[in-house]
Amino acid sequence: MAISCDTCAYYYYDDDYEGYICDMDMDEDDFARLTERNFKECPYYTNGDEYRVVRHQM
Repeated sequence: MAISCDTCAYYYYDDDYEGYICDMDMDEDDFARLTERNFKECPYYTNGDEYRVVRHQM
């Protein structure tokens, strides 16, 4: 199951670029590893849904 960037906590709209960007704090080495390898899922994905735990408890 592939994860969409739309639900990631690091994905947001930037007014300067006039588009959505990934705001994950990574260095050049991390970025090179991310672009060189074929990942099924992003290793930096974090669910941005704050109410996920609450819905799970219901």
